[in-house]
Amino acid sequence: MSNLLEVAFAGELVPGADAAQVRANLGRLFQADPQRIAALFSGRRIVIKSNLDAESAEKYRLTLERAGARVEVSPVGQTEAVAPASVASVVAPPQQAVAAPAEPVTSTPPGAFAALKVAPRDEYMAAFRDVAAPDFGLAPVGADLQDQRPEPVAPVLDLSQLSVAPVGSDMGQAKAAPAAPPPDTSYLQLVD
Repeated sequence: MSNLLEVAFAGELVPGADAAQVRANLGRLFQADPQRIAALFSGRRIVIKSNLDAESAEKYRLTLERAGARVEVSPVGQTEAVAPASVASVVAPPQQAVAAPAEPVTSTPPGAFAALKVAPRDEYMAAFRDVAAPDFGLAPVGADLQDQRPEPVAPVLDLSQLSVAPVGSDMGQAKAAPAAPPPDTSYLQLVD
């Protein structure tokens, strides 16, 4: 007999868990749409993950119980229920943390931008799941995305006190100092 285990879910919740909250948590955990999550809550026993060792199966069980779903860990092949292909594709790795409880849905006033909801692709990006980013959409091809700038205005300068000197006039450059007279070397002699 092999030691491989499978994790199965039959729609049961942890005591005290809210069904809508658990659905939202599983949707974020598996990064799945509501139709696939609804298939998990059909009441049938659905295998979430199979062929796991004991440590990996325990990680899955703990992660799903933190999300509010009660799962069953059993040896592979002990039961004949098999997961449908549409549900088996929503399995997430056990390292992903359970998302925080969902905020209540608020309606967006007319003319305002709706908040963009993005599912994190890994643990690093999960840190950015609560960032509020408006969904601006895309501009049409060829649209000018730069804000309109006002036309530049020439500064008003008062130049009345300035004048122009005639061509060839001395503009007041500093004159070079006169050269000093050469030193007197008449008293010097060359001796043989």
